Amino acid sequence: MGKKDRKANKKGKRIRKGKKHSTQAANSFYDIKAGDAKRLKSHCPRCGPGTRLAAHKGRSYCGRCAYTEFDKKPEGKPVEKKPVPKAEAPKTEKPKVEAPKTEAPTEEKK
Repeated sequence: MGKKDRKANKKGKRIRKGKKHSTQAANSFYDIKAGDAKRLKSHCPRCGPGTRLAAHKGRSYCGRCAYTEFDKKPEGKPVEKKPVPKAEAPKTEKPKVEAPKTEAPTEEKK
């Protein structure tokens, strides 16, 4: 008996799907001007220094402990929303069905 013939892989190289993530550069966390470094992202009050809050639209979020800070809304006149007119459906009148009247039996006394 001889060795088994091995089948060749006919599928080919797999292509990676999705977005390739890149690492964040250190200069995205600091603003350096005239030798002074200013932190752009704040630290998490629960986790302490070393864990920064991610900046999202309208809020800041800590990925480690799930702490969330919402941005303050600007004070001023509240925006008035106009009511949206609803499309009126045609009204169909349902015929009224009356229940048959039943009379209570009367008992005669002798």
